[in-house]
Amino acid sequence: MNTMNERIAAFGVVPVVVLEDAKDAKPLADALVKGGLSCAEVTFRTDAAEESIRIMKQEYPDMLVGAGTVLTIEQVDKAVNAGAEFIVSPGFDEEIVDYCMKKEIPILPGCITPSEVAQAVKRGMNVVKFFPSEQFGGVETIKALAAPYTTVKFMPTGGVNTKNLKDYLSCDKIVCCGGSWMVKGDLVKAGDFEKISELTAEAVELVKSIRM
Repeated sequence: MNTMNERIAAFGVVPVVVLEDAKDAKPLADALVKGGLSCAEVTFRTDAAEESIRIMKQEYPDMLVGAGTVLTIEQVDKAVNAGAEFIVSPGFDEEIVDYCMKKEIPILPGCITPSEVAQAVKRGMNVVKFFPSEQFGGVETIKALAAPYTTVKFMPTGGVNTKNLKDYLSCDKIVCCGGSWMVKGDLVKAGDFEKISELTAEAVELVKSIRM
């Protein structure tokens, strides 16, 4: 789990991807890799998620691909069988978390309250998701949660963009951020993968400028 957290942290930003059609998986992966960000969290908000993950891993075996918005154990199994290397859930679902830990599947559960963070700490976790970040106070809330739970770091997702990315990544309690601004649904639907690659490259440079 620590190795996976280190890999995720190295990117600074993890693109949160929603694909309506698996045919877009390869060109999207092409665009992300071309832009310098060979990772993605493919959300299970659509029926295309499982096949999209499979295609991305087949085309780019070294690409770090995870599954997001995972709400059931069945989805965990589908995602992992398709090649997902980590699981992200929007909330702290004890059944899903315990299942993943038993199977030694890296998981980042959503935690926005002290009670939820406490459950993560109880299980020996040191990185959790913070979602939806902006709606629940962003960086200031994360700092407040991290104060008593000194061993925990966060991956904020929800409302993160180029305007506030510096605020987030400047906080030492944040390992990376989940963001969708470089992989917006309208760009995918329009087939504008060149623009996605351009926005991805800009995100990579922004992360470098913040963390240098």
